[in-house]
Amino acid sequence: MPAPLLAVDAPSLLYRAFHALPKSITGPDGTPVNALLGTANLVLQAVERHEPRAVVFCFGEEAAHYRVELYPTYHADRPEMPEELVPQWQDSKAFYEAFGWIVLRHPTLEADDLLGSLADAETEAGGRALLFTGDRDMFQCVSDTVSVLWPAGKGETEVIDLAGVHKRYGIEPAQVPDFIALRGDPSDGLPGARGIGEKTARELLLDHGTLDALLELPIGLRPRVRGALEEQADELRAFRRIATLQPVDLEPPPDAPTDFDGGARAAEQRGMNRLAERLRAWGGR
Repeated sequence: MPAPLLAVDAPSLLYRAFHALPKSITGPDGTPVNALLGTANLVLQAVERHEPRAVVFCFGEEAAHYRVELYPTYHADRPEMPEELVPQWQDSKAFYEAFGWIVLRHPTLEADDLLGSLADAETEAGGRALLFTGDRDMFQCVSDTVSVLWPAGKGETEVIDLAGVHKRYGIEPAQVPDFIALRGDPSDGLPGARGIGEKTARELLLDHGTLDALLELPIGLRPRVRGALEEQADELRAFRRIATLQPVDLEPPPDAPTDFDGGARAAEQRGMNRLAERLRAWGGR
């Protein structure tokens, strides 16, 4: 079995680490480094457990331009980036590239879109992909060759495969965008269909397959559900398009082993002395 490509949802992990570790973790100049450190630790744990052929950090816009055009309040309720995270975000490319990890950024789409496109490229090349993210939208990518590496809390992770998607949602990965359109997604500011929650959305898709099939169904639905679908048909199609990952033309990246010595030097420069010691020991194995 080929070694997987590890594609990292950098914004997801940086925010998660920032809120999990104290801001009192600082570099020599007093600037917080908690997000950089926590994310590095998570990714290094994944490197140790899954031995990827390469690691790619994906960045993008906070809200893809076309998604805001479709629904102006998409991501509108998200707070501004905390000021202590800003310099870490700016330093992240230099820091993670020192580990031999690849950093990609898209100017108009989101990190999710890059992750999905990397997974497609890797699969088409006969490989496997692990998508390291805390965003459930990415379950739409899961297949026989693509899994989601899910942050499970306290530094632990869980591999979400096809069985894992079925267990969590009760639907197929390809149905996830339709499911999000119907149920809504508060974290993205998508309200979904009025009066349709997770249970009803799942039942509707299990019975009818797709959002399009539901919208074209003349009879057979409860009046409340039928009314919501008829009144919001165009809006629900827009929600599905927002939830659907957009393709980016990417080639599978080359093999790139983790550079433990380079990572140790970068960690030491930022006052992460314990991490630097671990990396030097790891590189000397």
